[in-house]
Amino acid sequence: MPPPAKDFLTPSQVGKLQQALKESGQPHVRERILIILLQNDGKPQHEIAKFLGCSPRTVAYWCMHGDPDNLETLHNKREYEHYRKATPEYIELLLKTVDQEPSDLGYEFGKWTAERLTTYLTEKTGIDLSSSQVRRILKRKKYSYIWAKYDLEDKQKPQERAKFKEKLTQYLSIAREEPDRLQVWFWDESGFSLRVIRRKNWGKKGKRKNVLLLRRCGRVNVMGAIRESDRKRVCFFVKKGNADIFYEQLQQLNELIKQEWASIGNLGKDFSKHGPKIILILDNASFHKRKDIIAKISEEFPNFVLEFLPAYSPDYNIIELVWHSCKEYIAHRLFKSVDELQALLDKLLNQGELLIKWHRKIKNKGNVNYVAA
Repeated sequence: MPPPAKDFLTPSQVGKLQQALKESGQPHVRERILIILLQNDGKPQHEIAKFLGCSPRTVAYWCMHGDPDNLETLHNKREYEHYRKATPEYIELLLKTVDQEPSDLGYEFGKWTAERLTTYLTEKTGIDLSSSQVRRILKRKKYSYIWAKYDLEDKQKPQERAKFKEKLTQYLSIAREEPDRLQVWFWDESGFSLRVIRRKNWGKKGKRKNVLLLRRCGRVNVMGAIRESDRKRVCFFVKKGNADIFYEQLQQLNELIKQEWASIGNLGKDFSKHGPKIILILDNASFHKRKDIIAKISEEFPNFVLEFLPAYSPDYNIIELVWHSCKEYIAHRLFKSVDELQALLDKLLNQGELLIKWHRKIKNKGNVNYVAA
């Protein structure tokens, strides 16, 4: 039988195939769709085989048997039949269950895995699917396995947050229009441990990959600030966090901003009178609010205005993104000493080598991973 002529597919068929190509998570299905689309472009079978890296026999088969009007023909029969065992009622119950907390259904475990879902659904429906089939269904329904974050909303006070947000918006508006009059900086502390951060690893199915239990002693503590207007970062390495050390680092930050102001032709001695107001946004750590330190800051750094975040509102502090991006960068890395870790942190935090996704939502910083294991 001669091969079909070029452009034998209708625009509707092409659109349907392209949509399936975009949505399918199965390599063999995408390969078969590409074979049909390339055939529609007039490519000879031997060129299609060379381009896709498959055998000419495979190309010839799917050129003959791939039905653009019935995408079920592009799936392996066994695989498709297994998926079809999941009735619409089964899928509806699956999606309803995965959105519930296991404790709401009387279970003591804290999260759903594919195995736990299949066990529960088998009891409820009598349909016995494998965990991999459940994963495939969830993937097709656009579910991902996401690292959970603790929800702070039940502890927050909406009125306080709204009031603070309005004030912050006003500060930022002035700072952007008149940077010589006002600057907005965000302050926070974080710690980085020598203990290797282990995230998920690839491993052969049926065998869990073993990794060394590296719990090295040692930690680098950082206090830092970031200016909203230009994302300028200043980070200080400290032995520990307390009110006195907080004051010392604030003194350094004040001096750096003062030097920056003097470098454009101003007199350093005039900084406290004519320099910009510095709005420092920070959390409610007890040492930030020690009365003698607050009085000392007010007296010695008159340019500074401390604005404390509403309770449980890290999402208003953009420096949280800096810490998160930095910890993401060093995950899985092994450091021989605190000095080695600190040297890398200095490059990342103070020398501009850290790339930060500023569009990321702070309260949803988890990494998207594969569907429930």
